[in-house]
Amino acid sequence: MTPPLEREIHRRIAERGRMTFAEFMELALYWPNGGYYRGHEPTGAQGDFYTAPGAHPAFGALLCLQMYQTWRLLDRPRPFWVVEAGAGRGLLCHDLVGFAAHLPGDFRQALRYLCLDLRASPGLEGKLTPPGAPPPQRLAALGLPLASIVGCVLSNELLDAFPVHRVETRNGTLMEVYVTLENGELTEELAAPSTPALARRLDDLGVTLPEGRRAEINLAAAPWLREAAQAIQRGYLLTIDYGREAGELYSAARPRGSLTTFHRHVQTDNPYVHLGRQDITSQVDFSTLASLGKGLGLEPLAYLHQGRFLTNLGLRRWIGGLTALGLDQRQRDANRMGMLELARPGGMGEFRVLVQGKNAPEAPLWGVKAAPELEELQRRLPVPLLTPLHAPLMQGRYPLAAAGFRGFTPS
Repeated sequence: MTPPLEREIHRRIAERGRMTFAEFMELALYWPNGGYYRGHEPTGAQGDFYTAPGAHPAFGALLCLQMYQTWRLLDRPRPFWVVEAGAGRGLLCHDLVGFAAHLPGDFRQALRYLCLDLRASPGLEGKLTPPGAPPPQRLAALGLPLASIVGCVLSNELLDAFPVHRVETRNGTLMEVYVTLENGELTEELAAPSTPALARRLDDLGVTLPEGRRAEINLAAAPWLREAAQAIQRGYLLTIDYGREAGELYSAARPRGSLTTFHRHVQTDNPYVHLGRQDITSQVDFSTLASLGKGLGLEPLAYLHQGRFLTNLGLRRWIGGLTALGLDQRQRDANRMGMLELARPGGMGEFRVLVQGKNAPEAPLWGVKAAPELEELQRRLPVPLLTPLHAPLMQGRYPLAAAGFRGFTPS
């Protein structure tokens, strides 16, 4: 029997002849009756990919340290909002809010954490019942239906899953990729762009696609950014994702664009199979985010690799501190691997971090410039350790070591 999602895509194409790839991607990921993010849990061992919060709780704890500094820079507001867009199962919230209890002052009492996600029912954040402090909240929303918060809007691996248009240059003319049907199978055809905004985006970036070059254009990020700017009265927008600046993203190194698909931890790069059962992503154009944000009152404050950002926040100190905790070798190796994964070159360490501020102090954030004050603070804090909520990376890569094989240390 044909799944509802596939029937819906075929029905729309039958009615109109074709659809933009952006519409196809939106259906495949977000359609209420079978879209990828409306169904099973996409992350973790049973899903299709890992994210940084799942690799190790140090990710949430380090971001908590960054939130603590921003709270102080903003003159310790109460409430201090952290709004996570695309919170998923709530693991980042769980780790960040849980670690906040160890920080000095009344930061935890001031902290208001709001998870925004398609999922309406409480996630892992619902397991937090801090005494004397407000519990995290969850709101089912695709956008940012907020206004005038003081704090930080945070997104981690969200914008890469926004629907994208795909374009290609043919005979010197910019064409758009459409999805259609041929003998009952999904296929592509090129035709005139569905909106002049596609050519304008490339013009604004100073990008000319050579003959035969294909690329993705994310128009959906602009209205989301506008909502973020409207939501923040005073504070920061922190975007963590995989992507590049435009000059690199649209370079000859990516002649077929950056669209990627994942199914059961295997990269397939075919968006027309496993409908509703595989992730579809495209790398984020950080040049456009910075440029559009500036026009909305969001000043670009920093742009750097995730590996450097987390290292500045003290990741290496926690890795070095594992040996003093009295863990057995299996536990020590598993935690070390998870922490290293967060900053691994060629992996999560290559993700980008864009910090934008609105009516915010110009003082450098700890994640941008390491500070002696942070080092002193971190010495008094516990080292976060893996829990059953996090990804069993050691078990997946080195099953003998995870089972207790002695004398094994991962490189």
